[in-house]
Amino acid sequence: MKKSINQSNVLILGGLGFIGSNLAHKCLELGSNVSIYDNLDPHSGGNLFNVQTIKKNVKLLFYDILNVDLLAQEVSKADIIFNCAASTSHPFSMKEPWIDLDVNSRGVLNILETIRKFNKEVRFIHIGTSTQLGKLLYHPADEKHPEFPTDIYSANKSVSEKYVLIYANAFDLDATVVRFSNVFGPRASIHSPEFTFNNYFVGLALQNKPITVFGDGKQLRNTVFVDDAIDALIATALAGGSKGETFFAVGDKHYSVADIALMTVDKIGGGKVNFIPWPSDRKVTEIGDAILSNDKIKKRVGWKPVTSLQDGLVITNNYYREHLKKYIK
Repeated sequence: MKKSINQSNVLILGGLGFIGSNLAHKCLELGSNVSIYDNLDPHSGGNLFNVQTIKKNVKLLFYDILNVDLLAQEVSKADIIFNCAASTSHPFSMKEPWIDLDVNSRGVLNILETIRKFNKEVRFIHIGTSTQLGKLLYHPADEKHPEFPTDIYSANKSVSEKYVLIYANAFDLDATVVRFSNVFGPRASIHSPEFTFNNYFVGLALQNKPITVFGDGKQLRNTVFVDDAIDALIATALAGGSKGETFFAVGDKHYSVADIALMTVDKIGGGKVNFIPWPSDRKVTEIGDAILSNDKIKKRVGWKPVTSLQDGLVITNNYYREHLKKYIK
């Protein structure tokens, strides 16, 4: 693999989605040759407007990771592959488990097999999620915490992460997993509760609609601004000695869901917060406090978050005020 991302051939799977599109912008800025691979699955949050200003400078491929032949063609050309492709809705995974299984498990196996067969020298970064852990047995939770996911999406993300680590070990692939928690910021899907809760809060506040918080909202959550998340992915891709490793790239601070909602209303300048009883279908998947440690990635990769929740919300507000019609139909 090339030592620098400059002039590297970067393939971003799921590159029209929230994290993938922000990553594409950053990689271009750093001098990469960027290919975006995305089938615009509505359950994955892809949005063509996310790459509106860079579409002439990237290679756009409207393909599906379930199509192995097309996937292999692009994998074979890459120096670095970031897997941002996923069906990302927790509630949808409980309604349509087979679809979630196909995208989040079978799709990852397709990626790994095409790498093994056609490009074993590529650097591969796979995105995981903090919700793989389920209810915490201790906190702050680190990368060694047991995993007991409470929904199908999180279970399949856990399984797919293990596929990545198995292939790294068994087939000597240069693969690493970066787990995120509640990433927020510009280019997110803010129109639906099917996606990350804090981005949906932003969408409601922008429309001056009430934000609904279940119960008292005192459960703690970790958030990370998207620019920090992108920096973590790139830093990990370029870091030596991280093959076969998993890292939590999460924020330094934890906030209650209620505080996140109230801060969103304050910084966005609209909406209000309503507290209602837990719906039965959501209560069964609730995990309580999610307190996480980012010590490992700080020590091994040298990454740390730099944008506060407050500052990130201001940046987010400025972006959507200019482009709201492209995200709220």
